[in-house]
Amino acid sequence: MVELPYGRVPYLLDLGTRRAFTVSAPERPSAPPLVPLLEAALDAPIGSLRIEALVRPGAKVTVIVSDATRTEPRGAFLEQLRARLPGVAWTIAVATGTHGPAPLDALGLPAHLVRDARIVNHDGHADADLVDLGATRRGTPVRIHRCAVEADLVVATGCIRPHYFAGFGAGVKAIFPGLGAAAAIRRNHELKTQPGARAGVVEGNPCRADLEEAVALLPAPAFLVNGVCGPDDAVHAAVAGDLVAAFRAGVALARPWFTVRAPRAPLVIASDALPVTASLYQAAKIAAAAAPLVAEGGTLALVAECADGIGPLDVVNEAIFRIGVLPRLPPGATLALVSSLPPEEVRRTLLVHAPSLEPLLRAAPDPIVVIPRASRLLVEVES
Repeated sequence: MVELPYGRVPYLLDLGTRRAFTVSAPERPSAPPLVPLLEAALDAPIGSLRIEALVRPGAKVTVIVSDATRTEPRGAFLEQLRARLPGVAWTIAVATGTHGPAPLDALGLPAHLVRDARIVNHDGHADADLVDLGATRRGTPVRIHRCAVEADLVVATGCIRPHYFAGFGAGVKAIFPGLGAAAAIRRNHELKTQPGARAGVVEGNPCRADLEEAVALLPAPAFLVNGVCGPDDAVHAAVAGDLVAAFRAGVALARPWFTVRAPRAPLVIASDALPVTASLYQAAKIAAAAAPLVAEGGTLALVAECADGIGPLDVVNEAIFRIGVLPRLPPGATLALVSSLPPEEVRRTLLVHAPSLEPLLRAAPDPIVVIPRASRLLVEVES
């Protein structure tokens, strides 16, 4: 019996005597204590002066944290930053991108760290809050929240882990798309159709290059503080310093932790834990990660409870699955969804409703590939 992360409770998969490959990340030691990792990274920034040398007391500092769709130690980031920069005026900006304003009580920010700070719960549709900084060579308009544009220092926090079309998450993504205009973000995301826009690809990734070019237009100096996560979602390392150089160093650490190999199969079953299985919007990450292993004419079954629903339907259908997932599947492949959503809801999407995994198992020949934590992996096809 295999327990698949599904949502609030696991989905039990009985494979019986079927020939199956269960794909999981390489074993790693338990994560070390977080505070010493952050202290060491801030003591030895990569490609930058120490953060204490970048601003004076009274300066306006905007620190960007991820919204609740990502599991991150926001409080620990803030604790370390505030200890090193006493006497500055703090703005804490929540990087929501196109998600819309976030529930602040879900961020786990201790009251003593935010009591005297200005909180910006970013809304990418609020034009009055956005400042036009020009455009990238690929045509992405760069509009970013004024709390970053008008700061004396911007600190981008986040955790480096695979991202299905930006290569890896974190880095400049805290600033743009994190604090970007929704329409501008969608323009960048159109680049996900290009061959280099894939999980694990940083150099030669048009989406990542476009984001870094966009953030380079920011007039304020910027500093990076990123955790480097393993597939267990724990922080195993930390990097700080220049937005690009420190990020690249973190990626080099993370890549071997996530890379796995498996054969193609006529049925690939993929899932992941919350928050990825909370909505179909998020579950697209599962599909993109697992797509390389689906055989021609095969089926990719997403196992995601989707208790929060589909998400914005047009965005999910057209901006995510149509251009970001379906082109990665081989000819004749089917994308099925096992979820708590009613069949009529799933029929509004580009996926096929599956009441359970059992009929898919009966219809598929061996072998079967099972990926319980798909969005956390860099999947390569085993020759």
